[in-house]
Amino acid sequence: QVQLVESGGGLVQAGDSLRLSCAASGRTFSGDTMGWFRQAPGKELEFVAAIRWSGGRTYSTDSVKGRFTISRDNAKNTVYLQMNSLKPEDTAVYYCAVSVDGGSSYYTPRSRREYNYWGQGTQVTVSS
Repeated sequence: QVQLVESGGGLVQAGDSLRLSCAASGRTFSGDTMGWFRQAPGKELEFVAAIRWSGGRTYSTDSVKGRFTISRDNAKNTVYLQMNSLKPEDTAVYYCAVSVDGGSSYYTPRSRREYNYWGQGTQVTVSS
């Protein structure tokens, strides 16, 4: 069965950096897209970034472009979200997810319904 385990969250100050990790297991992910979403208190789930496992095509939402970078390590079956210049509005629970056979060289899944498996989430809190 597919398992996604996030780690790396914590409490930081504005301007600091964090790197989230998502260790994936349970299937061959080569045809999949891995995504990061976040949910702030009282708000809806928001797409953050995604990476196609094969080829490494990435996509990120406008609010994090230039600050967040998604990457993967094929050997470790792990996806990372490097978050720099963090802002208080980045405070949220961050979730890793898999879109099975999702995405292509010209399309990146960005909606919740396109993702099949989810991790438990990791809290990121940015103080001002």
